[in-house]
Amino acid sequence: MFQAFLIKYGEIGVKGKNRYVFEDALISRMKRVLSPVDGTFTITKEQGRIYVEAEGAFDYEETVEALQRVFGIVGICPVVLVEDRGFETLSEDVLHYMHQMYEGVTKTFKVHTRRANKHYPMDSMEVNAEIGGRILQEFPGLTVDVHQPEIMLHIELRSQICIYSEVIPGPGGMPLGTNGRSMLLLSGGIDSPVAGYMVARRGVCIDAVYFHAPPYTSERAKQKVVDLARKVARYTGPIHLHVINFTDIQMYIYDQCPHDELTIIMRRYMMRIAQKIAENTGCLALITGESIGQVASQTVPGLAATNDVCTLPVFRPLIAFDKEDIVTIAKKIDTYETSILPYEDCCTTFVAKHPVTKPQVERIRRSELALSERIEELVETALSTRETIEIRCSE
Repeated sequence: MFQAFLIKYGEIGVKGKNRYVFEDALISRMKRVLSPVDGTFTITKEQGRIYVEAEGAFDYEETVEALQRVFGIVGICPVVLVEDRGFETLSEDVLHYMHQMYEGVTKTFKVHTRRANKHYPMDSMEVNAEIGGRILQEFPGLTVDVHQPEIMLHIELRSQICIYSEVIPGPGGMPLGTNGRSMLLLSGGIDSPVAGYMVARRGVCIDAVYFHAPPYTSERAKQKVVDLARKVARYTGPIHLHVINFTDIQMYIYDQCPHDELTIIMRRYMMRIAQKIAENTGCLALITGESIGQVASQTVPGLAATNDVCTLPVFRPLIAFDKEDIVTIAKKIDTYETSILPYEDCCTTFVAKHPVTKPQVERIRRSELALSERIEELVETALSTRETIEIRCSE
C-alpha cells in the first residue's frame, strides 16, 4: 500500500536562514543509510517537508529500520500520495485508505487537515467535517473523538495530497555532521558506547580510541571493542578506531606511583593520549562514559583530577544518569549484550584494592613527578605504534 514516507524533523524546524544546511545534512545521511536497503529511493524536499519515495518494489521493514537510525528524524510517516483531482476523488482516496488500514475495527478517530495549498477551494475545517462525515457513514465501528482519538487521520493539501495516520518514532536529535567531530574514549563496558551514541545524536561525528593492554587483555577483548564500535557506527557512520598499546605505560605507572592513585593517574594519561590523537585528527572535544559516583575514579574530585590534564572540552553525557538509565539505552541501541561479554579491558585489569576517592590535584601532580622523562617516551611510542581501524557498519 505504501510507496512513500513523510519524514518529520524537530529542532531543525526552528532554525533560521541556515535551516537548509541542516535539511541537506539530514537528506545526505538518509541517502547513506538507504543505499544498502533493497529498493530504489528518491528523496525530495518541499516546504518544510521531506519525502522518501520508493520506485517499484522495496523492503518496507528494512527501510523503516534504516530511517530509525538517522539522527534528526522525529517521525516516519508511511503515506499515500495522490494527485489533486477534486474533492470527490480525494474522498474516495481517503475511504480506500481507511478500508486498507482499519476495516472492521472499533475505534475513535479524528480528521486533521493541513491546507498548505491556499488555492484549495475548501478550508481545513470544511474538509475535516465532510471527510469525517463520510467515514462515519462508511465505517459503523468508528466514532469521533476530537480530544483523544485512537486514530488521527492526517490530510495535507499540497501540490500533492498526503494521507497518513501512523507516525513511527525516530531517534530525534540533530543531523550528523552539523556539529563537528569528537574523540570517544571507548572501552568494552556498557557506558562508553552509550555516551558516543548520545553525543552523535546532537550532530557530532565520532572517532574513538581504545587502550589495549596485552597480554593482560586478550585479543578477544579488543575484538569486543571493535564489535561495539561497529554497532555504534550504525547510527554515527564510519568511525576511525585508534588502538593504543597501553601495557608499558600502565606497568611503569604501577611501578612508580602510589597504588591508591593508580586509577586516577592511568586515567590522566589516557586523556592526554586521547587529546593528542584528537588534536591531530581534527576532533574538537573528548567524550567519556563517566557518571558521578559510579566507580571510585568518578567522584567529583576524581573527575576534577582527570580534567586537569585536558585543554579540549570533555563531554560526559551520562554524568547524572543512573546505571539503569544507561542500560536501557544500551539495550535500545543493541550494545548491551556485547558489553557484558566477559572480556576485561585495561581499566578493569589494573584496579587498586583501595583506590583514592577524593584525590587532590596537587598531590596527583607530585606523584606524577616520579615518572620522569621515561613516561613521555612511552607515550610517544604508544602514539607512533597505534593501530587505526576504519569501522563501518553493514551500510
